[in-house]
Amino acid sequence: MNAERENAQYIKMTETPVAGLVVRLGIPTTISMLVTSIYNMADTAFVGRLGTSASGAIGVVFGYMAILQAIGFMFGQGSGSQIARLLGQRDRESASRIASTGFLTAVGLGVLVALGSSLFLDKLLRFLGSSETILPYARSYCGFILLGAPFITGSFVLNNILRYEGLAMKAMVGLVTGAVLNLLFDPLLIFVFHMGTAGAGLATAISQIVSFCILLSMFRGGVTQSRLSFRDYTHDFRDVLRIVAVGFPSLLRQAMSSIGTIILNRCARTYGDAAVAAMAIVSRISMFIFSVGLGLGQGYQPVCSFNYGARKFGRVRAAFRATLRITMIVLVFFSLTVYFCAPWLVRFFRDDPEVVAIGVQALRYACFVMCLLPISVLTNMTLQSTGRALPASFLALLRSGLFFLPVLLILNRSLGVVGIEIAQPIADVLTATTSIPFVLYFFRHLPQENSL
Repeated sequence: MNAERENAQYIKMTETPVAGLVVRLGIPTTISMLVTSIYNMADTAFVGRLGTSASGAIGVVFGYMAILQAIGFMFGQGSGSQIARLLGQRDRESASRIASTGFLTAVGLGVLVALGSSLFLDKLLRFLGSSETILPYARSYCGFILLGAPFITGSFVLNNILRYEGLAMKAMVGLVTGAVLNLLFDPLLIFVFHMGTAGAGLATAISQIVSFCILLSMFRGGVTQSRLSFRDYTHDFRDVLRIVAVGFPSLLRQAMSSIGTIILNRCARTYGDAAVAAMAIVSRISMFIFSVGLGLGQGYQPVCSFNYGARKFGRVRAAFRATLRITMIVLVFFSLTVYFCAPWLVRFFRDDPEVVAIGVQALRYACFVMCLLPISVLTNMTLQSTGRALPASFLALLRSGLFFLPVLLILNRSLGVVGIEIAQPIADVLTATTSIPFVLYFFRHLPQENSL
């Protein structure tokens, strides 16, 4: 990227009105997340035709994929946040060093995790919440996910770096292409080639490899300001530690999500495969709703980091206010729509009366509190994007960990299946309430600067 293009990108990130900039960067990310969520829901629907136990396998393997996503998010967010701040300071060389280090380390860890998991796959799947009837389906699904593991972790890093450089449209191309391929391959491999859940796993692996190659080509084509090369890999281990420190909240957030899914599956299987399947379906639908707000939030992250690095603190404040307002309005609309359509939506994925009864209730409880999620998520994004790893890490522990797990275990014992249905909404309320003092403290102590 030549000096003229670099300067144009700097002006775009530091002078474009923040509300429009956040939306412009957030829309491609939102589209990516919506398409990915549509794929996830279609995947659930296709596999659901194979039976209730096969549907349960989706929820089990989702817990494993969350582990891979945790690695990718940690190195993607940890490197991306620093890259944006370095580019805000116009330090391209350091940005390339951080990008190469984060990417290559994440790919290496993906290989190690896949090799380790393959040695103890059945034990791992049981730990993730699989029952004996679900296990054969989960095993055949997860076997192909292992092959795609390094591409999954690498893709998350590449996607986050592109977003933090303000190239959300480029990031969207890679993710959407992979998701569309997945939608095409799923029915072909599951039903035409009669591969069952193994076909769903192979479709996912193929799509992740294609996405990885497309995203990597963006860096090889000179589109980005940062470079990726073995030569730029750091010689200072402190660079790795800084990436891990900044990205650690993302690791915690995803790890807690994975652990939460595991414990939820283990609690739900007490009530049969229908409960496991219902909660897997609710998780996918809820993520679809939230992906709209989260996509706009991820459009906010590069604006926050870049302008913080450029010391444009007024723009950081304005970007937070605009993003919070927009995401809450959007989530209220989608939550109301899903609330009234809940029976039809759950039945679309699995037309089993027991699955529908549990799923509809859980989905409606989730809709009640969905509009509060932007408070906790944007607070966490702000702290992480500005390098405040410790408070961001603490907040990352709350939603699926410190609040969710005790609430789930207590309510499961006292209320049974209803406790499972309401545990996450209660945890969401507690997390949003806890986040408010953190974000107020941050902006109260942020230096004043008038340029918006």
